[in-house]
Amino acid sequence: MYESPSSLEELCLDTICDNILIYVKLERTTHHDFSKGKRYKFADPDLFLFKEISEKLLGKFQEKNILCDALMYLFDERNTKLGSVKLKNCKVTQTGLQVLKQHKVVDLDCVNLKNVCIGDILDCLNDWSMKNLANVNFSKCTFIDMQRHSLMVKITNLKNLRSLNLAYTELNQLSFKMVCEDLRFLEKLDISGTFVKDLSPLLLLKHLVGLSISDLSQAKNYVSTLTQLPHLRHLDASIFNEKLDSMSESSSPCAILPIIEDPATLPHLVSLDVSGWRDFIPTESLHRFVESHPRLEFLGIVLSDCTFDPTFSATAWPNLTIAGLGNEAQIKVALKKYWERSNYVQKALYHLFQLTNLAPEARPDMFNLVLPVMAAHSNKFGVQMAATACLYNLTRGDLSKKIHPRALSRGVNLTLYAMECFPDEFQLQKNSLLTLCSDTILQEINFDRFRCAKLVLDALCAFEDVNMNRMAVAICSILAAKVSTEETSELGARPVYMRKLLAMVQNRVESITSDITLKFTLSALWNLTDESAATCTVFLEQGGAYLFLNVLKTFKNDCAIETKVLGLLNNIAEVVKLRHSLMMDSLMNELFGLLKSENIDVSYFAAGIVAHLASDGAEQWTVSSHSRKEMLGELQSAVSQWKVPDSEMVAYRSFRPFFSLLRTDMDFQVQLWAVWAIHHVCTKNPKRYCVMLQEEKGHLLLNDLINYSDSHPDIKLISLQILETVAGHV
Repeated sequence: MYESPSSLEELCLDTICDNILIYVKLERTTHHDFSKGKRYKFADPDLFLFKEISEKLLGKFQEKNILCDALMYLFDERNTKLGSVKLKNCKVTQTGLQVLKQHKVVDLDCVNLKNVCIGDILDCLNDWSMKNLANVNFSKCTFIDMQRHSLMVKITNLKNLRSLNLAYTELNQLSFKMVCEDLRFLEKLDISGTFVKDLSPLLLLKHLVGLSISDLSQAKNYVSTLTQLPHLRHLDASIFNEKLDSMSESSSPCAILPIIEDPATLPHLVSLDVSGWRDFIPTESLHRFVESHPRLEFLGIVLSDCTFDPTFSATAWPNLTIAGLGNEAQIKVALKKYWERSNYVQKALYHLFQLTNLAPEARPDMFNLVLPVMAAHSNKFGVQMAATACLYNLTRGDLSKKIHPRALSRGVNLTLYAMECFPDEFQLQKNSLLTLCSDTILQEINFDRFRCAKLVLDALCAFEDVNMNRMAVAICSILAAKVSTEETSELGARPVYMRKLLAMVQNRVESITSDITLKFTLSALWNLTDESAATCTVFLEQGGAYLFLNVLKTFKNDCAIETKVLGLLNNIAEVVKLRHSLMMDSLMNELFGLLKSENIDVSYFAAGIVAHLASDGAEQWTVSSHSRKEMLGELQSAVSQWKVPDSEMVAYRSFRPFFSLLRTDMDFQVQLWAVWAIHHVCTKNPKRYCVMLQEEKGHLLLNDLINYSDSHPDIKLISLQILETVAGHV
């Protein structure tokens, strides 16, 4: 909860990226340059960003997923300076990368670039960069160009290279041999998941201290080569994509085992990763290896059976960090180190869920570990399933209050994305609703509430589950009051949503069940119809008026239900063209009685309906059970007897629905209800409503009532009180 706020630098970079078109402009091109596409340059040609800021801006463009060739042109040497270039999963091509020729690049990370091959990337570097590049990462890139030519030889021109990552590329045995022959200064090499068949060329690299050969367990000369690398300090021999089933049938199923079983081998080893080897590595052998390597600082054993053995899950080596699944510390390390490996992440999240189930204390540290892996594997159902379950465990009850709002907001957005990606997965949708059904999240956290409400209503319609129904309507009852009137109209005007909500009400009427789900459903409908003629129309078209009349009859004297029903009918009564739908004798009979209710909320909304229906005049009063004059008399009697409640009784988005009731020629009983309502909210919440009344010009109508000679004395008095309140707060 006590995270530091974002730095000014971070906020500035965010602002630039979120409003990028303010700070850049399209570069004018001649008629010869049309083939080059858009090019942006800074609006201020004299602007210059020093190296650190230039590199952070490039990184921020990627974080916001907006980096493209057009924006790469911003990194002209006249305005920026780049020494470290990190590009990952972006859409840049060779055209955009040409700008790198203007910079002295020492570190180059190009990971999973699909629109440019490795050879073309190298062609975008100048001679200085080619001679001085120290660290290069081309993992998950391709050597094959658009013409299907494979140009691997260019990599051997980087003579000063110290670190090279070619993991999961098309690197073959011949090219691997050339790399080892020509790049003799290499200290770190990653050839995981490549087509290398024989490790023996590694013996040419006399300075090698770090080696990653994940998913290469079938390579020849595996043991003999590794044992002859005396300076090796970091070894990753884990299994990620490789299938182990076929190995169990071979004569030597575990390539790494001979090394593990020889305590004298690789004496300088500082880190060893043997994750993914399942039961191929005996716990006893690994334990002896660790004991015989006192310099070891890191051990990876995720998806290895020994991770759960007390030897590793309970034994404490003070200087050894273990990534595994056996305890909390191991899981935290695994999520940090292997965040890109979906199968590792899924297992780690599963065990994290078990650990955090019914956790008594907030764990913001755990929460913040879930978010990056959830974002990295948004299309992996297994990961999202486990992640949504973990997020619920870590935010349930009051735990969410101890998590920083910024982190909670990100967690909500990732949850919504999971709901969008897997709309048909019942348990994932239920996990998501469990997380979202939180007062802290719904009331205090920033996120797209309209998007959330739509996804929740989609889940409500997709599944028939008692608990999901309750959570969905609870969430919607809050969100519907927090989105714009345009957005409530878009939600409420969808017949499929309205039918589902009304069906839930109908079910409670038939079973005479007054439960929390009914009350949440009525609240959701009430808020969805607020100032939304479209939603009110769909409500009536789906038979809502008759259903709600039955609700009033079925749950007589249940003030909470009566208030919500009358509140919604009040919303309909505000819509002039829909008022005729409420001109029913049976409804008027109910209103006649409810006006006399001892509960002011019930009486207030009943009076509001009567006031709006009566405001259309005698000609539009089509009911016969009670005359308009009789109902106006009851309206006056009810308002006159109300005692001002201690707290704000109702919330309004706008005063405009009242304005037609404040005409000078309107029946004073109707005016009385309107001015009482305005006076009530302006005195209970003056900061909001006094400003609203002034901005909407409502004070002018009140002045007219005060100055009109025939206005009722009570109307003049209350209007004057309202204006005095407004004057004191505006």
